[in-house]
Amino acid sequence: MHEIILHINNLFQSFGLPGLAINAGLESCLPGFPLPPDFLLIGMDLANPNKALFYAFICTIGSVSGGAIGYGIGYFGGRPFFNYLFRKNTKKLNSVEKLYEKYGSAAVFFSAFTPIPYNIFTIASGILKMNFFKFIGVSILGRGGRFFLVSTVLMLFGETIKQYLNFVIIAVSIVIVLFFILIYKKRTSIVKSESTTLPQTTDEVTQHENKEVSNADN
Repeated sequence: MHEIILHINNLFQSFGLPGLAINAGLESCLPGFPLPPDFLLIGMDLANPNKALFYAFICTIGSVSGGAIGYGIGYFGGRPFFNYLFRKNTKKLNSVEKLYEKYGSAAVFFSAFTPIPYNIFTIASGILKMNFFKFIGVSILGRGGRFFLVSTVLMLFGETIKQYLNFVIIAVSIVIVLFFILIYKKRTSIVKSESTTLPQTTDEVTQHENKEVSNADN
């Protein structure tokens, strides 16, 4: 398997920038695609640090374009096609759907930035009919954030930081995830507090109105 991945990486590398874009695009829409674009991006960044941010830009464009294709696959293929792609684990869509219900578009951002397989969420986004422009927006933020982080770190620190890149991505991912969880819990608590202060039944509404009238008379 390692030899196959190395061969695929060398093939994309031989195409230069188009190879980087194609690699990023395929990884975003093909479940089980064995080669994340990070490997090729890292090699190109180290070979030419002055163009590292440009490589990150190309990688982002390719990845988000592939994500749009994945969205289309889900939108037109539906659940049967998703279950066919993941026939070994048909519960994946249910898991993704629960994340959507809980975190909304932030779930796509998580998958785009973190090591979570982004292609599962691109296809699921189409199936669940997520707003396409919102999908593209959070995909750009997530994919761009990840690739520009990698390229910026390599541009600044070069080969010495290469072996720690995964730790950098994971550490930043944890901070971002914790931030979104904090926002979600705060929003949930606000909604609950507002709901408890509002009258819930017809009797409560009547009592509330009578109390206001009584206060006004006094």
